[in-house]
Amino acid sequence: MSEYQLFMNSISDEVMEENIKLLEPIKHHTFTKLGGEADLFITPSSLSEIKTVLKQAKKFKIPVTILGSGSNVIVRDGGIRGITLCLSKFNHISIKNDVITAQSGAAIIAVSSFALEHELTGLEFACGIPGSVGGALYMNAGAYGGQISDVLDKATALTRDGEILTLSKEELQLNYRKSIFMNRDYVILEAVFQLKKGDPKWIKQKMHEFTTARKSKQPLEYPSCGSVFKRPPGHFAGKLIQDSKLQGTRVGGAEVSTKHAGFIVNIDQATSKDYIDLINVIKETVKKNFDIDLETEVIIIGEEL
Repeated sequence: MSEYQLFMNSISDEVMEENIKLLEPIKHHTFTKLGGEADLFITPSSLSEIKTVLKQAKKFKIPVTILGSGSNVIVRDGGIRGITLCLSKFNHISIKNDVITAQSGAAIIAVSSFALEHELTGLEFACGIPGSVGGALYMNAGAYGGQISDVLDKATALTRDGEILTLSKEELQLNYRKSIFMNRDYVILEAVFQLKKGDPKWIKQKMHEFTTARKSKQPLEYPSCGSVFKRPPGHFAGKLIQDSKLQGTRVGGAEVSTKHAGFIVNIDQATSKDYIDLINVIKETVKKNFDIDLETEVIIIGEEL
């Protein structure tokens, strides 16, 4: 009996059968619609399920990759070996006074809307960020002058040994598109946001403005992972790419968006290799033209074919 079969037997009493899939195409779970198969794709809906998966995976020496909503990730065409733990069902949102607590699988857009419903201000900037709470915290996501660190109070995480940690905002080391989670093998469980009472009409108006701006400037009609590159100091990645006359450049089915140069869109059944090769073309061209090294914001994981 293989280690996968032993693992499956060991979790059968705790993890619901419908939450486990074999050889699941990752492209069904990423915004780019890219990615090969996951050996085991598990979507736990409770903390106990998450703990069980991690404990038994460690016992049988099976690697575990954490996936949120798949909005800011490229999974290579060879897929992901071992277990892909997708936290999309771990998504409860609650409120107490002016504090919102959201599990890591909740959509950050949903948390922004939840804040509006309870007349709380501070998360308007997140109304169009297409990611999970865990992903937003992992990279200190931001938009329209706001970022997660502006409103985060603390977070809860789980070590691979099953220890629950409560981390203060300071301990999270939140900087531009960075957090402590990039250097720690933790599973983000939840985030606690400290907000303020606000005028619901003003909150709704700001969210409408941000949503309108996003629709007018971003290529939302095609699959993409959002903004591909971090902002270089003193520059804008999209402007450097535009000035390099790369808009419309294609590799296979991947194209530098003609609407927003900071985006790469999947316009014709692109592969992950198409996407990554185009990223490299952009980096090389911008380096040649401006002597600036672009750094990817998108996370690239998985195996080559």
